[in-house]
Amino acid sequence: MNEIESLIQSLARLPGLGPRSARRAVLSMLQRRETVLDPLIRALVAARDGVRTCSRCGNLDTTDPCAICTDPRRDDSVICVVEDVADLWALERGGSFRGRYHVLGGTLSALDGVGPDDLAIPALVERARAPEVRELILATNATVEGQTTAHYIADRLAGTGVTLSGLGLGVPMGGELDYLDDGTLGAALRARRPFG
Repeated sequence: MNEIESLIQSLARLPGLGPRSARRAVLSMLQRRETVLDPLIRALVAARDGVRTCSRCGNLDTTDPCAICTDPRRDDSVICVVEDVADLWALERGGSFRGRYHVLGGTLSALDGVGPDDLAIPALVERARAPEVRELILATNATVEGQTTAHYIADRLAGTGVTLSGLGLGVPMGGELDYLDDGTLGAALRARRPFG
């Protein structure tokens, strides 16, 4: 396989890019090497070498703990629990949440063999027991797996005194946070309701 085909196949593995889109992207990059390809290569190497997972919340950043976890202007009493980093980024994009986050790393799924210990649920339970934490927003996706995971977390935190809430209006059943617009996400956070 030649270098062009190898590059096309590598890009085609990315979400949202099939073989045709990857072929167009490769052609564009090769035709504009100095302005597109070279900066992309430098950015990819920098990301590979510099980005790490935050040991507190699970976000991706160049520092550990991440910029969100170290921001003194954020509210330590509220933790928003999300399935993955894409959901965290979607909520941050809207700018309406000023608390802390916890990234689970997926959802419970018996069919896929994903259990509680495969996710960051034990770390969440530990964080929820901190005296400053008063509320956990269970912002899992409105899918069967997301809701199953949220109910499991609610059961694990029963009796801790921490208020559990879920996203309110605007998040459709089966919807995924990463695909919702900023206004809908902001409205869902403001209209959160008790969980359960």
